[in-house]
Amino acid sequence: MKELRTRVETDLLVAMKARDPGRANALRAIKSAILLELTREGGASLDEREGIRLLQRLTKQRSEAAAIYTEQGREDLAAEERAQAAVIAEYMPSLMSEEELRQGLSALIEELGAASMRDMGKIMAAAGQRFGDRAEGATMAALVKGMLSN
Repeated sequence: MKELRTRVETDLLVAMKARDPGRANALRAIKSAILLELTREGGASLDEREGIRLLQRLTKQRSEAAAIYTEQGREDLAAEERAQAAVIAEYMPSLMSEEELRQGLSALIEELGAASMRDMGKIMAAAGQRFGDRAEGATMAALVKGMLSN
């Protein structure tokens, strides 16, 4: 996690020197979230997985805000939120393609011997452990549901 913090701080300085306020604001948000996480009770350190979840949460917040702004006809603010989400996404590992995820989930279902929708919770827990930082939960849930329904 220290790598991420150092990279964000370095990139923030570069963005400020380049007078890129959009990028600088997104990097400040990441830095702030990391510091908040480190200073909260029991959060003395962040491992890589927690750092990825933090970045995913920030990206999701920006995407949801952009959707709200779009609904309200504030495309200028929505564009700013989408730009920040794109900057934050640069610091996350790349997501698995749907086909890669489908193959991984299929192997996991076979491995755990799941046969019906009653096993979905078990599959989702294992999938979260195995693919959680490289796949979105909603996408995993939809694929698992489709595989177990057949």
